[in-house]
Amino acid sequence: MSVRDLIPWGRERSPSVRSGEVMDPLLSLHREMNRLFDDVFRSFDGRLSSAGFGGMGWPRMDVVETDKEYRVTAELPGLEEKDVELTVQDGMLTLKGEKKAESDDQGRLHGERFYGRFQRSFSVGPDVDEERISASFKNGVLTVVLPKTPETASKARRIPINAH
Repeated sequence: MSVRDLIPWGRERSPSVRSGEVMDPLLSLHREMNRLFDDVFRSFDGRLSSAGFGGMGWPRMDVVETDKEYRVTAELPGLEEKDVELTVQDGMLTLKGEKKAESDDQGRLHGERFYGRFQRSFSVGPDVDEERISASFKNGVLTVVLPKTPETASKARRIPINAH
């Protein structure tokens, strides 16, 4: 095998065929690069915004709505209450903090854990009573309760659905 065999444009072979269409190697590379960028930037859509940990949306959060409140739950394994800051300002609830490495890991062979700063923010909306927001932290799980204003709770009414 010569070096010329490794260069795609130096080969005398026909282009590869995939599912009935002719695939140019450069076109294939171009499509894969577009797919990669689409996957990366797709995380910037939606109401929840994220920063830190490569924009992966960490920590993961659940938001549940009842008649009286919203409940936000975030899993923060390996963190303590002092590592987390929770603020509400101008209708935005922001959770931020930092997960620090436990050691310098000089001899690490493989690593999948995340370290560094993180931040998640989302709009709390006009129906939340910002003065009554409360939070608790237990076993690495942060729970934030956002009570709805009394006016919002009284405005809700059930609408009957008629079958025809």
